Amino acid sequence: MSRPPAPPPGLLIVDKPAGMTSHDVVAKARRFLGTRKIGHAGTLDPMATGVLVLGVERATKLLGHLALDRKTYLATITLGAATTTDDAEGEILTETDASAVTDGAIAAGIVGLTGELQQVPSAVSAVKVDGKRAYARVRDGEDVDLPPRPVTVHRFDLLATRREGDRIALDVMVDCSSGTYVRALARDLGAALGVGGHLMQLRRTTVGPFTLAAARTLEAVEAEPGLSLTLAEAVAAAFPRRDVDAAETRAVRHGQRLPAAGIAGVYGVFGPDGEVLALAEDQRGAAKPVVVLLPA
Repeated sequence: MSRPPAPPPGLLIVDKPAGMTSHDVVAKARRFLGTRKIGHAGTLDPMATGVLVLGVERATKLLGHLALDRKTYLATITLGAATTTDDAEGEILTETDASAVTDGAIAAGIVGLTGELQQVPSAVSAVKVDGKRAYARVRDGEDVDLPPRPVTVHRFDLLATRREGDRIALDVMVDCSSGTYVRALARDLGAALGVGGHLMQLRRTTVGPFTLAAARTLEAVEAEPGLSLTLAEAVAAAFPRRDVDAAETRAVRHGQRLPAAGIAGVYGVFGPDGEVLALAEDQRGAAKPVVVLLPA
């Protein structure tokens, strides 16, 4: 029995279900699409749901560039308890009656966690410490003290407040830079209010230009294997566009430089037939290929 042909290069936007790791999703996508050449951008914790961007075939070369982008989340934060993991999957460290925390104090705490921050990642995060993931060190019984790092929370909006006995549940929307931990925001908000806090639920709604509207469930992918976006569509959605002629196309496919385009940052280079050739960036008067996507 012959193997089915490899799928074309492009992106598969998955609506990740709860309870699966990002690697689990990749493993299923590899089986459904019939290729090993699949990777993901922007890891989601097992408890989280929502947009997970998968690169298929040559589109895996895009992922390192797509990951450096803004992301949006819908989340539920619980005030009144701190946990070992800063989310609902950890063991409770402290419990404090949060019923006296006022709406004004919550609003002020959220304002204090908006803008440019120095955020300490959760100890069980995927941040590497001397080459080993922090969560692996914690699992091995080590104490992990991660240094703060700069992140930007563009928006931190309170959508609803539910007072449930001695705890408070907050439904929020967070628009932030890549590398921001929403569960660290939950932890820090609870700490600022003196009652402890942790993340109850997390759903990612956007990663850069890719939204839930383009996302497919794994069940849908299994039933009808296919991409969400072709390679050309993905680059056109995520980067500024530069169109080149036939001679310039040959140069790009051989990794040669073109005259500068006058475009800020990384942009996509497209040939006369609409195929995407490369990602490039202007440097010292010339366009330098960052990634050649259609080599000679």
